[in-house]
Amino acid sequence: MSEVPEICRRARAAARALAPLSTAEKDKGLEKIAAGLLRDRAHVLGENAADVEAAAARGTAAAMLDRLRLDDARLEAMARAVDEVRGLRDPVGDVVEERARPSGISVKRVRVPIGVVAMVYEARPNVTAEASALTLKAGNAVVLRGGSEAARSNAAIGGIITRALAEAGLPEAAVSIVSPADRDDVRVLVQQVDHVDLVIPRGGESLIRFVTENARVPVVQHYRGVCHLFVERGADPALAARVVVNAKLSRPSACNALECLLVDAADAERLLPPIAAELTLGGCELRGCERTLALVPAAKPAAEDDWGREFLAKILAVRIVEGLDGALAHVARHGSGHTEAIVTPHAASAARFRAEVDAACVVVNASTRFHDGGELGLGAEIGIATSRLHWRGPMGLEALTTMKWIVDGDGQIR
Repeated sequence: MSEVPEICRRARAAARALAPLSTAEKDKGLEKIAAGLLRDRAHVLGENAADVEAAAARGTAAAMLDRLRLDDARLEAMARAVDEVRGLRDPVGDVVEERARPSGISVKRVRVPIGVVAMVYEARPNVTAEASALTLKAGNAVVLRGGSEAARSNAAIGGIITRALAEAGLPEAAVSIVSPADRDDVRVLVQQVDHVDLVIPRGGESLIRFVTENARVPVVQHYRGVCHLFVERGADPALAARVVVNAKLSRPSACNALECLLVDAADAERLLPPIAAELTLGGCELRGCERTLALVPAAKPAAEDDWGREFLAKILAVRIVEGLDGALAHVARHGSGHTEAIVTPHAASAARFRAEVDAACVVVNASTRFHDGGELGLGAEIGIATSRLHWRGPMGLEALTTMKWIVDGDGQIR
């Protein structure tokens, strides 16, 4: 029999205990989590090395291995992210609006914790720490179900968090780890309507579709990160090359990495070759349309399914399009609603791109890699939502709250 319902029941009780706590009480737990990650780094890295070795032996894809792997720098970044969340302003209790009504009642809308959040994710052991920090700061309990490929890493990090919560006098069930031993536990978890308020999946498209199709609890979705960048006529080729190379090659396995480059046909002969040269120098395979192949002989012919594909590798689709209208049409057809960018010297084109592109983040004259909670000033993020309800874009502390109406009177009746 699954242990998930009992884990979620305890999480609900922990959420009720967390909701009224002060910021200082919650921050004490975060301080101890960050310190514990650094104190026990040797144990975490050892368990992670075992996970990576086992995953590599199974032939796990390079992108997944990169997301799974921890080293000293990544572990320190994880601890730093927890500490940064501790330093963020607590949104719980914020008064969003307030008004007096003709009846004499006073009406307020305030931010309150969501309650219990369930995370279902693959690889990414950093999610275990960062999701715990964000949910805790926002007064929520979290139930974490990571993938089997990161079982040892997540258990080690989860043990540190449990000890930190106990030391801080917080309910240990505020952060719960579900063992990945039973695959059906994911289905059970996302159907806990009495004890779970929101499910956030992070991983491949198949995982997210499974969660969405089986959930009876609301789901924040992020299917794919098919990010485009359009280079318009008149752009500075050096600036464009710098932005494109960063967007594609700084971390190809990230969801905000560039997957398709669009180049204005009116200026492609000047713009595309130097950009392509920089990409090729960085080890990137280019898959282009017929007009791209004419300007970049080293490129391979693109297949039809390369448009709208999330490569998560050093592979980039390249298409020459008829100006801004062509770029907008391509993005509308093949985009995933994640991140879309334009490099242009024309203010009118930039304004039109901002207004007409439907995505969680629109970027002008900068890398798609800026679509990240930390880069946007939110601290560590729990994920990037491409759905429209209840949030869109990086999910920081505010995204982990909901609203409550407060009505104060002195005997008014209706």
